[in-house]
Amino acid sequence: MIEIAARSIGGFCSRALRFREDVSLEELILRDALGMETDSFHREPHASGVMMIPIPRAGFLNEVRGLLEAKAVKNIVDVVISTHLGKEVVPLPEGGKYLGFIFSRAQAPKEVEVALREAHRRMEFSIIAK
Repeated sequence: MIEIAARSIGGFCSRALRFREDVSLEELILRDALGMETDSFHREPHASGVMMIPIPRAGFLNEVRGLLEAKAVKNIVDVVISTHLGKEVVPLPEGGKYLGFIFSRAQAPKEVEVALREAHRRMEFSIIAK
């Protein structure tokens, strides 16, 4: 039996990991669980990372500004806003979600970190109080 609704890494985060032939982490886990070959699958050599965009304060997400500017940062692969406009947002630790995710890929880990922080800095979130 394979566990139902199991997650290796929460939500979108596993997109930060790439293997040969664009095989996902979830596929590798399933291949391993089924006794299939996995030794030939190696992670790409580049550094990669994801920032889970934190919710700065409670309220309702009204607007996201700077998305195109964030996506234009060197070494940023994608920015995904997963929270819909008008949705109530609650910051951690009371809340359990994020506004979205920023993905980066570069030669060195420090370049990934710098890109993630810069992309986040370029974004602004309008949140209307309850």
